[in-house]
Amino acid sequence: MAVTASKINLLDLDRRDLEAFFVALGEKPFRATQVMKWIYHERVIDFATMTNLSKALRERLADCAEIRLPEVALDQASRDGSHKWLIRLDSGNCIETVFIPEPDRGTLCVSSQIGCPLDCSFCATAQQGFNRNLTVAEIIGQVWQASRLLGERRNGDRIITNIVLMGMGEPLLNFANVVKATDLMQDDLAFGISRRRVTLSTAGVVPALYRLREVSEVSLAVSLHAPTDELRNELVPLNRKYPLAELLAACKNYIVDKPHRRITWEYVLLAGVNDSEQHARALAALIRDIPSKVNLIPFNPFPNTRYQRSSPDVIDRFHAVLMAHDLTVVTRKTRGDDIAAACGQLAGQVQARGRRLGRSAPLAVA
Repeated sequence: MAVTASKINLLDLDRRDLEAFFVALGEKPFRATQVMKWIYHERVIDFATMTNLSKALRERLADCAEIRLPEVALDQASRDGSHKWLIRLDSGNCIETVFIPEPDRGTLCVSSQIGCPLDCSFCATAQQGFNRNLTVAEIIGQVWQASRLLGERRNGDRIITNIVLMGMGEPLLNFANVVKATDLMQDDLAFGISRRRVTLSTAGVVPALYRLREVSEVSLAVSLHAPTDELRNELVPLNRKYPLAELLAACKNYIVDKPHRRITWEYVLLAGVNDSEQHARALAALIRDIPSKVNLIPFNPFPNTRYQRSSPDVIDRFHAVLMAHDLTVVTRKTRGDDIAAACGQLAGQVQARGRRLGRSAPLAVA
């Protein structure tokens, strides 16, 4: 008995893949342009309504392909205008996607894995365990659904202006799918977001950082959170495998010969842990030779955490020390904390399987 192949989800294909798909069907590559415009510009996912395709091609596509989106299970609105969507995937697994509106931008925070294997001690996602990487369709589908729910444009302006892979998961541990998804985010036939407005946030998977420079132009944010190896080993266990010296070298390499580019350093302030003026001076010394911007992030509590948020006075002093060292510094305003959508609070619903990555566990970046 012959086995029927499953349909290919066209959301898993970037422009090059989609052109190859149509060539394999005996069609011209320009069919990819037509279909991408239907999917991403018109938000049409029914082949039957793609009227500039022949009826025969539409029927053939219906037989061998599909446009299958992740399901929005819950839409929560914060009192500050932020939105959090619970996205249902498979086997009871859910991820979270967050939209943060600001006067000059609208930022969508996208997940790249179900859970996270890195076990950072101050992050709610890490406490959920890890299940698997997201597919391209599941990553780009978050952007598609958010665009639909928000309305693509309001008063003539694009609502989603910035995308950050800063949700659940470590993007560089899902390397191939994340790169393909970020290509779609930037493609004019898809979402057309400027490469400087697509940001990948990583805890510092060093080999993947070198690979990323060769294939992508996205902006880079690094979850630093400590100015010494001893403290970072405690907060970000990945540091035991790729210590600060290796991480900083990879970051310098990422922006070398890229005028006007800089690394954004994310630094969650934990009361009595990493928030002293001495820590601030050590941080300034650590990154002084790298074009940088520092995002100070007041800790956002979650159930059973042992950490507390630094006081406003302590945060202000930390900020002032960095400013005195001529660094560009922003203290991030906490948004969406009333719906657990703030930085570090995303937890989703994860059926964890497999162990977390320890000191000697292998890191697959492909």
